[in-house]
Amino acid sequence: MNRTLIAMTSITYAMKASELCRKNGIRCDVVRTPSNIGSGCGYSLSVRDSADRVIALLDKNRIPHKQGYENR
Repeated sequence: MNRTLIAMTSITYAMKASELCRKNGIRCDVVRTPSNIGSGCGYSLSVRDSADRVIALLDKNRIPHKQGYENR
């Protein structure tokens, strides 16, 4: 299964997002953001779940993230 990288706005929000995902049964890791994704804090959330589901969860809980994401 592919992993999706969701670029975060800060390491603090990346850690909060990771904890929120885990509490909701979504496996994830905080990883360094590849340079081709763009600028930001330098950290992304790597998930093996529906990107739309994760983005909706982040938005619902007001955890900021970058608009773009990448499948790997």
